[in-house]
Amino acid sequence: MIEIWTALISILLLKVMKAAAKLGWHLSNLVTFIRLNIFIKVELQKWIDSPFMEPDKPPQKKVQGDLFS
Repeated sequence: MIEIWTALISILLLKVMKAAAKLGWHLSNLVTFIRLNIFIKVELQKWIDSPFMEPDKPPQKKVQGDLFS
């Protein structure tokens, strides 16, 4: 029963995201794109509205100081 409830909740969440998107998604395409990009850190609403735009890159932090400047 847990698997059934989990599947129903995930389908409900996907349908809510599909309804909120500006781009006209098909549910199967949305599921495929989310599956392919699940480990990429992006703002979800911006990504759903324009999935083919490259995300902004975070500023690079210096981990180690310069030895020879």
